[in-house]
Amino acid sequence: MRLSFTTFYALVVALVGLVHVYLGRRLFGRPSGLGRWRAAGWSALALSAALMLVAFVGGRYVERTAAFQAVQLVGFSAMGLVLVLLPLTLARDLGLAGSRAARALRRRRAPIDVPDPAGGAGADRREFLRRVSSLGVLGSGALLAGAGVVEAQRQPEVRRVRIPLGGLPPALEGFRIVQISDLHLGPILGRKWLEGIVASVNALEPDLVAVTGDLVDGTVADLGAEVASLAELRARHGVFFVTGNHEYYWDAAAWVDEVRRLGLDVLLNEHRLLEVGDARLLVCGVTDFSARSILPEHATDPARALAGAPAADVRLLLAHQPKSVLAARKLGYHLQLSGHTHGGQFFPWNLLVGFFHPLAAGLGRFDDTWLYVSRGTGTWGPPLRTGVPSEISVLELARDESA
Repeated sequence: MRLSFTTFYALVVALVGLVHVYLGRRLFGRPSGLGRWRAAGWSALALSAALMLVAFVGGRYVERTAAFQAVQLVGFSAMGLVLVLLPLTLARDLGLAGSRAARALRRRRAPIDVPDPAGGAGADRREFLRRVSSLGVLGSGALLAGAGVVEAQRQPEVRRVRIPLGGLPPALEGFRIVQISDLHLGPILGRKWLEGIVASVNALEPDLVAVTGDLVDGTVADLGAEVASLAELRARHGVFFVTGNHEYYWDAAAWVDEVRRLGLDVLLNEHRLLEVGDARLLVCGVTDFSARSILPEHATDPARALAGAPAADVRLLLAHQPKSVLAARKLGYHLQLSGHTHGGQFFPWNLLVGFFHPLAAGLGRFDDTWLYVSRGTGTWGPPLRTGVPSEISVLELARDESA
């Protein structure tokens, strides 16, 4: 069932409120050891929640000006800090709970005449532990978030990956696919940044360029000028685009028309046959996995993308979400390129993202289908990357000698 934007944003407000209340109680409430800073802590959290909501929700309703973009940058940075603090606080609370359980167990096993150390020095030690652990969470969170901001400002690294394919014809050996994904142009990243990405891609002299979704966070009216440099992408055998889930939040039909106007070949459950020397490469592309709930006529369909396709030496699927591989591996695709996950984008979420996707980042094999998942070229939401650098992927086809 599709949620209206009003309902969705109401849920966002409720979730943001609950997270901030939890952090306030655990980091500045009575059990935190930092009660003397309660007023300052709660004020900072209230400001954080307000800025986050303005940045996240306001993007749909507030005019995109330089001043508002500055507010969004602060708000999304606050979001990053909160998303780092949340798991650290949960881990600290689990540790304290384990300590309390261990003390309770020792008391139950102690001789009946041993005094209960609930007060005095024991209470002082526990208060000290709570204070130190709260300060540790705040300090570690600030350091991790700060490091993430610094890392996110770096240009994406060029990541080269060899894809071994059995029976690859000589004409396709060394064929280079350059993938960019999850650029998320809008609140944080814009025209100048994209111009640098386009220049970097063209300098790699690709045979094919794949743009695997989540190009924008905004409307064509607001961001059309920001994405114009996509028209400068060059590849010997074409530049291809598939939609990501974020296109569907901002009028996917309009963005499909705009991307086509810029000269990219948009694949909506379609294929194109490329002849490379005496070899054939079938390039297929599907709409985003979640499109059905927003634009039913765009429901993803890897089988339809193959319909009527001629025989080919290599069948390549462009699909924004890695989970499309669950269908692709049954349909005879040799290689799928995806994004969506951002590799978790920053610690500690990079440790968790793999639980929700067949593959969080990098290269993996599913039956006879290779899947490569980009960590993303841009960032979404928090302008943070910690231990998960952004990338421009260069995927080189190679003969699998072991096949």
